[in-house]
Formats: sequence, C-alpha cells, structure tokens
Amino acid sequence: MSGSRLVASRLKGWFEQRGWQPFKFQREVWRAVADGRSGLLHATTGAGKTYAVWLGALQALMKTRPAPKAPTPGRKASAPVAEPLTVLWITPMRALAADTERALRQPLEVLLADGGLRHWTLGARTGDTSSSERQAQSRRLPTALVTTPESLSLLLARADARETLGKVRMVVVDEWHELMGNKRGVQVQLALARLRGWSPGLCVWGMSATLGNLDEAMHTLLGSAPGLLVQGQQPKQLTIDTLLPAQAERFPWAGHLGLRMLPQVVAELDTSASSLVFTNTRSQSEVWYQALLEARPDWAGLIALHHGSLDHSVRDWVEQGLKAGQLKAVVCTSSLDLGVDFLPVERVLQIGSPKGVARLLQRAGRSGHAPGRPSRVTLVPTHSMELVEAAAVRAAVQQGQIEARHTPHRPLDVLVQHLVTVALGGGFEPQALYGEVRSTAAFADLSPEQWQWCLDFVKQGGASLAAYPDYHRVVPDEHGLWRVPDARLARRHRANIGTIVSDASMVVQFWSGGGGAGGARLGTVEESFIARMRPGDSFLFAGRLLELVRVHQMTAYVRRATGPRAAVPRWNGGRMPLSTTLADAMVQQLALADADRYEGPEMLRAKPLLDLQHQWSALPTPDTLLAETLKSREGWHLFLYPFAGRHVHLGLASLLAWRAASHRAGTFSIAVTDYGLELLSATEVDWAQGLPGWLGGEPGADGIDPAQERSLLLREVMASLNASELARRRFREIARVSGLIFQSHPGEKRSNKQLQASSSLFYEVFRQHDPANLLLRQAEEELLSQELDIERLATSLQRMRAQRLVWRALKRPTPFAFPLMVERFREQLSNESLADRIARMVGQLERAAGAGTGPADGDDEAWQQRVTFAQDAGGAGSNATRAPRAGRRPRTRAQRTVPGGRA
Repeated sequence: MSGSRLVASRLKGWFEQRGWQPFKFQREVWRAVADGRSGLLHATTGAGKTYAVWLGALQALMKTRPAPKAPTPGRKASAPVAEPLTVLWITPMRALAADTERALRQPLEVLLADGGLRHWTLGARTGDTSSSERQAQSRRLPTALVTTPESLSLLLARADARETLGKVRMVVVDEWHELMGNKRGVQVQLALARLRGWSPGLCVWGMSATLGNLDEAMHTLLGSAPGLLVQGQQPKQLTIDTLLPAQAERFPWAGHLGLRMLPQVVAELDTSASSLVFTNTRSQSEVWYQALLEARPDWAGLIALHHGSLDHSVRDWVEQGLKAGQLKAVVCTSSLDLGVDFLPVERVLQIGSPKGVARLLQRAGRSGHAPGRPSRVTLVPTHSMELVEAAAVRAAVQQGQIEARHTPHRPLDVLVQHLVTVALGGGFEPQALYGEVRSTAAFADLSPEQWQWCLDFVKQGGASLAAYPDYHRVVPDEHGLWRVPDARLARRHRANIGTIVSDASMVVQFWSGGGGAGGARLGTVEESFIARMRPGDSFLFAGRLLELVRVHQMTAYVRRATGPRAAVPRWNGGRMPLSTTLADAMVQQLALADADRYEGPEMLRAKPLLDLQHQWSALPTPDTLLAETLKSREGWHLFLYPFAGRHVHLGLASLLAWRAASHRAGTFSIAVTDYGLELLSATEVDWAQGLPGWLGGEPGADGIDPAQERSLLLREVMASLNASELARRRFREIARVSGLIFQSHPGEKRSNKQLQASSSLFYEVFRQHDPANLLLRQAEEELLSQELDIERLATSLQRMRAQRLVWRALKRPTPFAFPLMVERFREQLSNESLADRIARMVGQLERAAGAGTGPADGDDEAWQQRVTFAQDAGGAGSNATRAPRAGRRPRTRAQRTVPGGRA
C-alpha cells in the first residue's frame, strides 16, 4: 500500500473513532494538496481548517518506510531516522504556535503508532522556545516545524539555510488576515519567495476566517504563482447580544459606563462554566481582572489574566487551564484572539467596542470552537454611543460586511533587513535576488534604481555613512556572492531580526532581597511607565498589586503591596480606530433613528440620547454631513461628524485649521473621537461661510484634476501638522527594522531615550547630507498611510463634498458634541478634577434637557454663567493650538482617549 493510501486509511479510522465525517471543503483541500496545488482556505472559525490542511499534507507527503534490514546479531535495531524538515507552519502568535503544535500532534501520533510509515517529528520554534530545545534544533530540525515570521527569518539567516530549508515541500500560513496587512506579512512574502527559489514546486496554503478581499489576499500570499481559493463556510449559529445599562446617559463620554457594568458582567459570568472576557488594551485587562476579583473573592484561582506582556510561564498556565476546563473566566487581550482551540469556552464577552467587524468575529469564534457548536459574544458598552456600535456591528455581520486587508506597499526597511538575512544565509547574487523579490506583491513594482539604492545601503550605509565600518554589512566576495564578512555584525543582525517595534520594555521581577536576583519573573512593561514611578509607588500588573522596590539594568524589582490606589501600566498600540465598515454601519443605524425606526434592544436603549440629539440638532445620515456651531466663553466651536475614525479626524481637523489660518491668523484647539472632531477658535470665526471652501468645494473645482488635487492634499496635510517631528518618530521604527539602530546588542538592553536619540541623529544626518535617502521618504509615506490614513482621508473628503451640509447653531452642547469637549478637558490643567467638572456639566445639561428646550430656546446667558469651560486654569488656550500669521503653518494637537473602562 502506498504511503498516501496508508495515511488516508488510518486517518479515516481516526475520524470514525471520533464520530466525525470530513466536510466537503476538507476533501477539496486534500485533493488539491495531493495534486501539488497552492491556495487559500477561507472557512468559519472552528470549522476544521487546521485538519483540512494538515491532513492533506500528511496524505501527500508521508511515505511508507522501506523494509528494515535484519539487525546484526548481538546488536539492537537502530531507532528510525526522522525525515528532514518538510512542512513549515507559520503562525502570527506564540500562544497560537503552542496550541497548533498540540493539535497537529494528535493525528501524527496515530499515524506513527502502527509503523509502516517514515518517521516524522514535530516541534515549535518561537520566542518562547527554551534554549535547550533551540540547541537541539540547531543540530536537526523536526520534520514539521511550527514557527513565527521572526523565527523563520532567523532560520533563513543560518549559514546552512539552503541545506536545512531547501527540502521543505509545504508551507502553511495560519491566520493570514492577521499578517497580510502589516510588515510581518511582508516578511513572510519575502521568506516564501526565497523558499520557492530553492524548491520551485513548493506548495503554499493560507488559512483565514475573516477576510473581505479574498482574491487579493490569495495573490498577496502566493505572489505570481497560481492558486486555488477554497471557501468552507459551514453553517454555524452565532449570537451577538449586548449587556444593556440600566440607563443610557444622554451626554456620553469615553469610559463613563466602564466598571459600572461590572455587576452585570459578574452575573453573566456566573451563568457560564467557562468564558473569555476580551478587552482592547492590556491596561484595561488589568483593571477588569482586579475588579472581578474584588467583586467575587471566591473566584480566586478560578479566573485568570492573559496578555502579551506576561511571562511565558504565566500565559502557558492560563492556556492549559482553559483547555482543561479548570478556569471559569479569563480576562484577555488580542493575545487569545487567534485560532487557539479552547473547547470548554461557552461564551465571549467584549468590553467596549471591537472597533471592527472582523475582530468581533474572530473573538466570537473563541467560543463554541468546534464544527456545529454555537458561538456567542456579548458586547459590554463602556459609553452610550457604543450601544449604537453594537447594533451596527450585528447588522454588518448579518449582511456579510467584513473589512479588507492590504499589504504594505514597498517597505524598504523590511527589504534591507531581508538582504542582510539572505546574505547571512549563504549569500546572494543581486540580479537573481531582484527577480525573486519582485515576485512578491509588496515589491512587484520595485524599480532597478530603488533596488540599487538598497544594495548600496547594505554595502556601505548609503551616501552619508560610507566612512563608518559598522554599516558595511554586506559585500560581494571573489565569486560575486554578497555575504556578511564580519561575525560581530552577523551576531548583531540576528539579535535584531523582525519588524515588531515597540517602546523599550523593562522586565518586572519579584525582589528577593540582597542583589534582587532569584525572584520570579512576571513579564514586561514599557520603560516610559516605570520611568514615571518612584520606589514605594504601587501599580497593578499580572493581576497583582505591586510595589516598586528599585530599577536596575532595565529590570523593575517589585514586591507585593497593599493599598487602595495604584497606577495601571499603559502600553502603546491600544488606540484602535473605528473601521470604515463599522463606521458606515453606524451611520446607517443613525439614519434609521432619524426616520424614527429604532430596531433592536441597543437602539431602543440609546433612544433617549438620539432623540435629544435630534431635538437639539440633527442626526448624521449617509447623505448628510452634520456641522454644529457654538459660542461659549472659550470661543467659537465647530463640531463636525464625518464618522471616519480618529486617525482621519486628526488629519482632517489639522487640515481645516491650516486652511482657516491661511486666510486669517487664529488660535485653534482640536479634539477628535471616532465619530467626529471639534475645532475651537479663541477669536471669532464664521464657520458656516468658511467650511465649504475648506472642505475643497466641488471635486475637480478650478480645473484641478483628481491627481493634482490629491498631490495638493498631501502637501497641505503635511504642512498642517508638525510633520517633521511626526516623521522623526516614525523614522525610529524604520531605523530599527533596517538595522541603522539596534534595539538590543547581544547581552545589552537599551533604553527608549537611547533609541530615540540614535534614530534622531540619523534622521538629521540624512536630511542634511542625504536628502534623497529613500528611508526618509518611507517615513513620510508611513506617516500618511498609517497614522493619518491618507487614503481614507481623501475618500472621506470626497464623500463629505458630495453630502448635503446640515448646519445647526447651538445654545448648548449636544449629546454628540459633549464627548468632544471632554476630550479637550482631559489634558487641560484645572483646579478641579475632570470627574467633578464633567458631573457638573452633565447636571446642567440634563436640567436643560429636562426642561424640553430646543436649540433656539432656553437661557443661553444663564447657561454660560453656570458652565465655565476652561477658565479654571488661567483662561482659554491652556491647551490651545496657536495658528501663526496667515500663510504660515499652524501647530495642531489632538486629544487622546483613555481606554474604556476607566470611570
């Protein structure tokens, strides 16, 4: 019997023992893999994607074992020699790698138990892999290896890379949607191109459950190679409901509900045997975990905390407890978003808005993670407008609307890093590698001039660093192969491979007295948080109240503390903007409310807020753009509601302030949320007259074609912001990825200030002596595309110009305007607390609302006497943005939102 037939026979018996029948899409993948075809599998979460691809690989690639030779008399039979590395399984997360290894091992052990097949081994290689396991893998890699993009790049940097990876027959990229839209996905594209060069018949499969642009996703994964798209959407019951607050505040602000929903969350968790409680930030997860323990002390040991900054041993303990059904609830972040199979989990709770349809579906799929089992996700709003978001996301799911993902376009910092990696992995010939690189979607249009610039950069650091030996990283040898001749530079590169860039982090470790050594490690926090603390200060971390003892060599030593108050660490990367898909769905819900159609429990609960907004002003719709103006003691306010996400609103507000100041000098303060923006001028501004022109008038007006209009928009957006400083910060990440600076030399840890100072020095050197440096241009492009979302901004401007502008002159802030004002207050100095000021304002506005006054009614002068906005701290402009004389760039500043859950 052939290997494939023997494997199929044993796997069929394994399925039957479990009462399973393979789905149609699984059989389709098995046939395609057997034929050597590549493709993308898009199937419902928990439908069996892993077994579709893995069992296809086993049937196609496992061979029968040749008849063993008779052992020499007096000698034992030798152990079977494992097959070389044959299958690479790439996952985006360490937790998913460990879980995937366990899932793949089950059928493999069944196949090998009865003999007759060549011996296969299975292992994982990630940042969590022990040093002893790494050493064993350096001698011989397993037949099937579960790894991450970073660890795969490290394998490509081995001197024997071609020998160890050249026999790989199949590569599987799990959760492709998570990688596709960022630089880690570009790293995967380049690695696949290298492997195809060594193995032209390489079979590549991607898997995902939440992609809106499947054809583009498959092309990005496979490059120029043909592929098969397999859709395996199995019928699955998905329940999306919402915990409704007892009363929806008519004047919402970010986080005003937050922990007020705690009793309801506790009650819901009490009804389920096992639940996941997702938050959007690590700091929010710490707060909610502590709050749950305080509310239910009897749950100690039954609930746990999981996020990416916790130590590997802690995360592994939580994951094993979930799998064994020993934990009642786990408060977590995106660290448990993807693919991990926790069968006992009955339901998922999402604290705050998921900000995107795909993210909600991904998290919902962690419950009922098996074919045929229902999934349930319950949304917990942290402010009243998230009731509208909840209704919108359910409608979007029902209509099959999921966000698209797109690959970054030509990130040269990733390419430069890849060149050094390939040079370490046996070297490269430039012309051959150029064709290989251009076979990827990210670099399909890489010009010869850009390619030559990258070669010059790794050879001598470009035009301005040629005199420094540290940047002569790759040079051609006597055979024309480009290699890394310096062992010290080779070690430094291997220690810094990867595209994940974050603020420098400090290890959090228990203090054991004396030198502090020997205490248990709890995880890591960002250096900027610890830098603000003094010994004796307390903070929440890893679900514990800790006291800082001392800081030594990038380690924060702590001990357990007691006390009523503590800081919560903040980690960057937690500000997720509202997706376009979800924002459009929200506006659709508001349009229904405008027509007095309130569908669903969430919209009915939000009705008092929306009715008051409609009474005092209007509700935005897809066809209208709502603009509100207000005169207060602070100045002249403009509130605008494009519903385009905070990144776009920041760019739009800065652009409008710039255009306004180009005609007349003024002072502007800016506040943004996901729903709208506020511009506040200390001097009188006729917003109604100026805004249509500042939005750009009709598309193509004044004979400007769309291409010229876009170019003008780019220049004005860059001019309206402190673009140099923003680009400088973006350049720090690019400098780290490209190898200009090093996040850590072997045996060394560098502080955030050191990294920023180093990157700033390079930035200034390039600006003055190498202005054509392509990494400078990349910094500007990433600033526009990622931080300001320039494409979405341009699209939003076009849509806004096509909408009918609805003006409302206000006597007092509306429910939609109020949260924008709160955003400005968060960073203003004051002799009263923010909570006190908000409570006072809400009380005054509620009294006005209770009186039934409309936008033109009521005693505006009396309201102005009662509400003193920014005068408490020395008058208006304490946080203002001052615009210089007409024609000069105004400096702008956006206010930030604290994570939901803080009251």
